[in-house]
Amino acid sequence: MTFSLAGRCARTGAMGGVVCSSSIAVPSRCLWGSAQGVVLSQNVTDPRLGVLGIQLLKQGFGAGSVVTQMVAARANAQWRQLASIDTDGETAVFTGENGLGTTATVMGRDCVAAGNLLANEEVIAAMVKAFEARADAFLAERLLAALEAGADAGGEAGPVHSAGFCVFDNDVWPVAELRVDWSETPIADLRALWLRYAPQMNDYATRARNPEAAPSYGVPGDL
Repeated sequence: MTFSLAGRCARTGAMGGVVCSSSIAVPSRCLWGSAQGVVLSQNVTDPRLGVLGIQLLKQGFGAGSVVTQMVAARANAQWRQLASIDTDGETAVFTGENGLGTTATVMGRDCVAAGNLLANEEVIAAMVKAFEARADAFLAERLLAALEAGADAGGEAGPVHSAGFCVFDNDVWPVAELRVDWSETPIADLRALWLRYAPQMNDYATRARNPEAAPSYGVPGDL
């Protein structure tokens, strides 16, 4: 019930991921990010595996080792679909034998994508192709383009209701982390939210590092 992609910008080192599902609030359970890499934990989801995967990436383990350890960490691996990318661009992916419906995974250049309950197997290949085709764009744009391409290729077998993405760029916090938890048009809503957030994104980083140089908040009472 999910299609997703984790990716890296080779130019800047930024890391990020994007996910969409028929389920409510899918990013809260399936997308895990950090400046050290990204983990996707989906199908019949165990969020503990996402938490573990990020901890392992922060300890310096590569994506291949991370996925292997997540698979072995707990019972019921046959129900899980897992993927990871690290700061070197190494990727790894796993789908258990109880993957739901039509499943597919693709490891591309600086990205890995996975899905289950898909309309067709080409959905994931379309996501990777769209991500790879925009190497000069900001990572959030590449992630959204991948999501939109997956949806255009058929997406999930049924209607989707939630979507989100995160981008980490050399800081412990995400420079962008946006989500739509329930909507009849979550992908379009996520794109609209990004268009609203993108012009303000760098201002929030400035407020953290150099408050005196930050622009005003633009709200009543702000001097």
